[in-house]
Amino acid sequence: MASTPLRQPASRATVRLDRQQPHLRLHAVNIYVHDLDRSLAFYVNQLGFEVVLDTRMQSGQRLVAVAPPDGTAVLRLIAPEAGSESAKLIGRPTQVVFLTEDVIAKFREWSKRGVHFRFTPRLRRIKYDPQSSSDQSPVWGGVFTRFSDIDGNSFTLVGFDEVSRQLEEQRRATAEKMEAERRAAQELEIAQRVQARLFPQTMPSVSTLQYAGACVQARAVGGDYYDFLNLGQEQLGLVIGDIAGKGIAAALLMANLQANLRSQCATALAQPQRFLESVNELFYQNTPESAYATLFFAEYDNEKRSLRYANCGHLPALLLRDGRTVERLNSTGTVLGLFPRWEGTIEEYTLCPGDTLVLYTDGITESVNVRDEDFGEQGLVDAMCRHGDLPPESCVASILDELGKFSPSEQHDDITLIVAKCTGAT
Repeated sequence: MASTPLRQPASRATVRLDRQQPHLRLHAVNIYVHDLDRSLAFYVNQLGFEVVLDTRMQSGQRLVAVAPPDGTAVLRLIAPEAGSESAKLIGRPTQVVFLTEDVIAKFREWSKRGVHFRFTPRLRRIKYDPQSSSDQSPVWGGVFTRFSDIDGNSFTLVGFDEVSRQLEEQRRATAEKMEAERRAAQELEIAQRVQARLFPQTMPSVSTLQYAGACVQARAVGGDYYDFLNLGQEQLGLVIGDIAGKGIAAALLMANLQANLRSQCATALAQPQRFLESVNELFYQNTPESAYATLFFAEYDNEKRSLRYANCGHLPALLLRDGRTVERLNSTGTVLGLFPRWEGTIEEYTLCPGDTLVLYTDGITESVNVRDEDFGEQGLVDAMCRHGDLPPESCVASILDELGKFSPSEQHDDITLIVAKCTGAT
């Protein structure tokens, strides 16, 4: 059978997240009619129902279904062959009851559209008799009336004060939820703007190093961090970090780490080890017990073209020597914030014109393609070899573009990249 499934709007049916009990709901109630098109026009134009199914099977049989605007109930309209047993069901009481919070209003609305009601809405306390089709045996206590479609199929329309109160409570709850979501979205937007200001706003000038960086967050805010610090005396600080965790919590920790680094970077030039010890101490004291960050900090001397660095549990930086060989700047110390005292060493390299330093977070190397293959460190090296002749800003953009094509699915982790190229200028 080639057919289209019932198109239930997402707001109609609630799907449980657990699967302890198999999903179960009413599929459809059959209503027998003479002509599908005429009946479809009645239910849509006069009752305001929605078309949820209108298709043909391979046999040529047409399947049509409609639904009221609220709830999950579906009426399947069936036009049986003349003279068949099913044709005898046309124009009979359907035992279908429609519930509304305002029977009078719905009565007036549908009456203006030409819907035939058997009597004006009544208020009674009665007993429910599902076997009776008499107009004098209404469904149950409350306001009710009965109406028919163009084929004489009869339905009951009822309303109860309790239902109206419940609907009003649901409206209030929904309005409160929407307002809470609006405020949360507004606060998240503010957090996003604030965090954007934490990334470098200026680029300290050094004549022998061209550099650029970018961060593509997986969510509105994230825990990746990069920075360019003016250390004075023609010294530049290059920083990249990755906070454990994601979202708002990671963003708050990232702001804490950024504040610690910038407030104490004056000591980085003379005492880089003491600088990191102090940053770690403050980060440890001001964050939850399990919070930590990996960090790569490098201090570049413009005159000497020297690079002093500490790798605090971060991924190894890549140093491409003249675009041909790769040296890995591995970890030299513990992560920040996990232990009361940072332990590590400072290493030093001399850069030559044409050398390129690449700093990155695991959002790059752990991106996967449709075959579940990692981009990996080698993928980054290969991308650098392809784009390394470009200026750093263009190189960063090209690598991120290539990464997006490699991994086109939803991004699950922040992606941060710094490219710094040593030049022959003095």
